[in-house]
Amino acid sequence: MQSLIGTGVALITPFKKDYSVDVDALKAIVNFQIDNGIDYLVVLGTTAETATLSKVEKELVIKTIVVANDKRLPLVLGVGSNNTQEVIEELNTRDLSDFVAILSVSPYYNKPTQEGIYQHFKAIAEVSPIPIILYNVPGRTSSNVLPSTILRLANDFKNIVAVKEAAGDIVQAMKLIQNAPKNFLVISGDDMITLPMVLAGGSGVISVIAEGFPKQFSEMVHLGLNKRVEEAYKLHYLLADSIDMIFEQGNPAGIKEVFKSLGLAENTVRLPLVNVDEDLAKRLHNFTNKIAAM
Repeated sequence: MQSLIGTGVALITPFKKDYSVDVDALKAIVNFQIDNGIDYLVVLGTTAETATLSKVEKELVIKTIVVANDKRLPLVLGVGSNNTQEVIEELNTRDLSDFVAILSVSPYYNKPTQEGIYQHFKAIAEVSPIPIILYNVPGRTSSNVLPSTILRLANDFKNIVAVKEAAGDIVQAMKLIQNAPKNFLVISGDDMITLPMVLAGGSGVISVIAEGFPKQFSEMVHLGLNKRVEEAYKLHYLLADSIDMIFEQGNPAGIKEVFKSLGLAENTVRLPLVNVDEDLAKRLHNFTNKIAAM
């Protein structure tokens, strides 16, 4: 899918100081992405603190992003659960006409076998009316979807079109790139190894850091896709320290501190997450100001 090549961002859900959803800030963040070269937007991913949003709040977030985007960029919707039937029911009942694909995480907590993971996504693929991006993130799910399982799904179901690969393992990513069927996209889910993955044949990234520094990160990805290696790595190393910093004390606490520095949103997160400490906040503010002055 051409619309999923390049830089996608996993949008945060900005909160006011009273912890309610900040609709105006969310609109501003959407426009900030569009104005600075992002290729597509991911709605209600992990970075959106989806686990702490009520059903009503999720609907508010979706509606706000759809209206603010106004069909300017492709939209991807996070639809995942460790309850397979719950995903199926959502796909059967939700209007997905505003979205080009869903992003569906491998079942967490249950720790299924590889066959269980295959059967989970098989059941989803059989009912999904739009294409599916698999999401492998062992650090959050406690299980790694092996390349053999991803490739089996990619070959068996035409509507499974991509994987967001966030195991942080460049060798595993290269095995996927090497053996994937034609037109199946291997998308980085790890900001730090995005450029190596792209240069190895990957299709881009679904990023966290890119929503804070969209112009620079999306330019890096496009340079990588065009094999302009030296120019791309200059941007990689410019941003590398910030990637470490935003994940140092948890996501999205780090990237929300960047948005506070940019004046786009408060740094409010919901429990059990807490704000970054003063030292990290200062470092993030200093880095953001440095990039803004360039």
